[in-house]
Amino acid sequence: MGPLNIPDAGRIYVDTQIIVYTVEAHPTFAPALRPLWQAVNDGRLEVTTSELTVLEMLVVPLRKQDQPTVAAFEAFVTQPGLVLHPISQQILRAAAELRASLKRLRTPDAIHAATAITERCTFLLTNDAGLRGLPGLNTVLLN
Repeated sequence: MGPLNIPDAGRIYVDTQIIVYTVEAHPTFAPALRPLWQAVNDGRLEVTTSELTVLEMLVVPLRKQDQPTVAAFEAFVTQPGLVLHPISQQILRAAAELRASLKRLRTPDAIHAATAITERCTFLLTNDAGLRGLPGLNTVLLN
């Protein structure tokens, strides 16, 4: 895995994996993501994700009753420069259109992709190869 090339400015969509890797300090991926979060902290980039991320990131720590990790995730998604977008009817419609045209796409992935497209993100950063090659979306795989 080489260094993550991020633009000098703009809006980047991240899916749940990216936030999990960061908050849980994944030994390989968290260091690779530091330039992204530094650019956010510097005010050069805006990172956006769907409110769906909240559901996805909290399942495992809630199941384990790991309150410190729950608190860390909840604090992370409230930081300046990270925007949570609601799952609107417009996004659900766009997600349905993506799923109708791409049978391989699961509903959560379709919601992430539709949000990134609707919000006109420069790219979607993920580690999910299933999100590659979506029409109207530049997908960058972390790995």
